[in-house]
Amino acid sequence: MPLLYFLAPLGTVLIWSGNMTINQLTVGAIAPSSIAFLRWLLAWLILTPLFLPQAWKHRATIRREWPKLAFLGLLGMALWQGLAYVAAETTSATNMGILAAMVPLLTVLLSALILREPPTRGGILGGLVALIGVSVLLGRGNPLVLFDLNVAAGDALMVVAATCYALYGVMLKRWPFDLPPWVLLYAQVCFAVLFLLPGYLLGPMTPVDGSNVWLILYAGIPASIITTFLWMRAIRQIGASQASIFINLMPLFSALIAMVFLGERVALFHLVGGVLVLAGVVMAQTLTQPFRAPVRSGDPF
Repeated sequence: MPLLYFLAPLGTVLIWSGNMTINQLTVGAIAPSSIAFLRWLLAWLILTPLFLPQAWKHRATIRREWPKLAFLGLLGMALWQGLAYVAAETTSATNMGILAAMVPLLTVLLSALILREPPTRGGILGGLVALIGVSVLLGRGNPLVLFDLNVAAGDALMVVAATCYALYGVMLKRWPFDLPPWVLLYAQVCFAVLFLLPGYLLGPMTPVDGSNVWLILYAGIPASIITTFLWMRAIRQIGASQASIFINLMPLFSALIAMVFLGERVALFHLVGGVLVLAGVVMAQTLTQPFRAPVRSGDPF
């Protein structure tokens, strides 16, 4: 597999790592319903003059496939981040990071159930190793500490959000669309804006000012337009299960970002957890044998 194929998921996860900080910074600065809607509205305003003409040329395909496009827009855009903003109000960043790390394992499970893809040894073993690495990072060297965390409503919301995004990746792989990538993205953004509009109108409309406009800009351009396109490209190139393994790099990237921009020091548990996460990613990309060998004719079991 060409190494260039790994740039798309790596770039996506790097931007997402910054967006995890944005999620926490939005608490008290802007209502979840406001930023969830405004980020995709901003993305829609940027994409419309660029890709509406192309979308119009493919209107027959969009009209035929609109239920699938709407479902993808609901899962991968409206619910994935919309629920994360709400969850940030009632749970900690540590909990959110742990639950977001469930996406790779959920993707493997859903791929097996929906796509009938046999899970690979690397996908299962690498996912577990990477998850242990995430636990070491988030538990600051003691993974058992994570079992003492209090369960909050936000934790349940993050489980739903992680499941939605795992399902998004699987369904994007299952449904090949006869559409250019940017038109496919634009169509999903249109539906996401429609799905999020009622919540914005019914919820508290936080005024946009100097304290929160940069949050919307980051969420609306890098974390919405760029990452969604890169993620769709990654799924097409290496598959949903393998691409989702890269999500386990989020805690590692977040630590590096904090070290560079916030002056935080990297501790031993960062190094141990980071090595485990990277080892899990390597295992997922190299151990591609099916977890269970196919049964040969004549075998009793």
